[in-house]
Amino acid sequence: MHLPMLQDFLILLGLSMVVVFVLQRLKLPSILGFLVTGILIGPYGFGLLHESDQIEAISEIGVILLLFVIGMELSIKQLMSIKNTVFIGGALQVGLTVLVSGLIYYLLGYTWNEALFVGFLFSMSSTAIVLKVMQERNEMSSPHGRNALAILIFQDIIVVPMMLFTPIIAGQSGNVTNSILMLLLKTAIVLGITVISARYLVPRLMHLVAKTKSKELFLITTITICFAVAFLTSEAGLSLALGAFLAGLIISESEYSHQATSIILPFRELFTSFFFISVGMMLDLTFFSKNVGVILLIVFGVFLVKSLIAALAIAVLKYPARTFLLTGLALFQVGEFAFILSKVGIQYGLLDAETNQYFLAVSIISMFLTPFVIIFSENIAFGVMKLRPMKAVDKMLIASEETEKSDELKNHLVIIGYGINGSNLAKAAEFSSIPYVVVELNADVVRREKQNNVPIHFGDATQDHILEFAHISQARVVVIAISDPIATKAIIKNIRSISRSIHIIVRTRYVKEITELIAMGADDVIPEEFETSIEIFSRTLHNFLVPEDDIEHLVNTARLDNYELFQNKKGTPRTFRPTEFPDFNISCVRVNTDDRDIVGKELKDLNLRNAYGINILGISRKNELHSSIKPSDKIYQDDLLFVSGDQMGIDQFRKSID
Repeated sequence: MHLPMLQDFLILLGLSMVVVFVLQRLKLPSILGFLVTGILIGPYGFGLLHESDQIEAISEIGVILLLFVIGMELSIKQLMSIKNTVFIGGALQVGLTVLVSGLIYYLLGYTWNEALFVGFLFSMSSTAIVLKVMQERNEMSSPHGRNALAILIFQDIIVVPMMLFTPIIAGQSGNVTNSILMLLLKTAIVLGITVISARYLVPRLMHLVAKTKSKELFLITTITICFAVAFLTSEAGLSLALGAFLAGLIISESEYSHQATSIILPFRELFTSFFFISVGMMLDLTFFSKNVGVILLIVFGVFLVKSLIAALAIAVLKYPARTFLLTGLALFQVGEFAFILSKVGIQYGLLDAETNQYFLAVSIISMFLTPFVIIFSENIAFGVMKLRPMKAVDKMLIASEETEKSDELKNHLVIIGYGINGSNLAKAAEFSSIPYVVVELNADVVRREKQNNVPIHFGDATQDHILEFAHISQARVVVIAISDPIATKAIIKNIRSISRSIHIIVRTRYVKEITELIAMGADDVIPEEFETSIEIFSRTLHNFLVPEDDIEHLVNTARLDNYELFQNKKGTPRTFRPTEFPDFNISCVRVNTDDRDIVGKELKDLNLRNAYGINILGISRKNELHSSIKPSDKIYQDDLLFVSGDQMGIDQFRKSID
């Protein structure tokens, strides 16, 4: 039996496998490979597919799963920790982009509702591509990485109201006021059902399903919740996307969200790949070749406008120039949710075929350029920062935070970054009466810690005048405790241009970065990756009862060897000889029984060594530990017993007191 769709799947998956493999070798995101695959196999390319409608239907499932996972991954606590950037920065970025791009489109002779909808389209950026590139570059925990994530979260949330609002601005309703009120009423009902489900219904259902320990049932239940809520919102006149997003939020509030996300992710990756392929299939190559000049000009305009607006949104939050420029450069593209919106616009007559082709071409080209722009964003940002107006803006931001400048600092400690490492170091310096100053570029942290009398100052330490403000030339030690690897290198370079004698200690994430940082001028590099491994193997050996001096010797040797011990097995010191591990266990068991043959009996009468081959090392009773055990000591109900022996004997004893 011949199945045309099976043939299409084979062509689609086979070609995408080859294209994605080539792009991965070039260290480019796989999403670009899916777009290229769609262009090649689409009706405007080689026309290899026959069942394109089915492929598009499958891509719709990808959109539902994409929004479902975004809903599950959204933590209310995480959202509140960056709420200013999400809601203020995000609202400014989306609002200004809609206003500017909509105004330009309106001046070209289009109606206000068409202009507003086009503004919606161009306000969206690519969550998938930006986060993928930043994760590969270890920039997610950097200030511009966190800011980009916050604005992308706002875009992911606001796209749902945009979808709901589109039919209204398209004039599909005779009474706009009634339509808006009805929309708000429906949304309120859906949100009410969501809250009740998230708090009462779904956690109980997921608990019952989890108790069965059936992975298949857990998967089916999770997907059923997703599609059921999506179907209900669609039947209520809202969107499938809104339902999928709300379904994700419902599950995110339960303790099963991480497991649900882990089993849905492979399906999401598969179906969203179909979505990006279907987007590539819509690009008319003939139209593109005829209008390539205009398309590239629009791409350049989008790059300038969106970068500047996103940068302005972050600058309003009082971040330094480098941070808001890098954030703006990361968010210049038109993203995947704009494609979802465009389909709604075509459905309601807000987007004609020609405009849609321009939009598709501009979006795909901007997505292709995104990895390259992010790679060269540091060079672009530093080039822009050399301009006199940018220097003035940066100094103005710093002046708004700094009202005093200490001239007494000398032979002091400079801490760059006030995260966990920086704040702990500051506390240690305070305790030891070491004079210190902190440089931090999170304005909220600076304002909060100033109230606690911490000598902290707002600024970007990659800038020379910030280092001068911290009296870097007179400092004794500088500790760079930030999570931005590119900024760390720039700071080391700037410090060494000021002083060759100051001692620089750097915190980094990976062992592989040590050599480069030391070559640039760092004196000590502490890799978190390795320090974590030291803590892990120390605790592991401790639980195997390896002598403490042997563990300490191994740790010291590893650090003295500049963290090369575990990179090369030959580096293991010959003087270290692991002891043979004792073949017995130490366990803690509770006395639950009230059996008079055990409870109230003296240990000498129980004869536990002969009966079970175990020894009692300690007894915890009413939160008081008794470690000097005598034969006359007695066991009582609810006692915690610390026993040693082989595992079989301990298990038998546990059963006797349970």
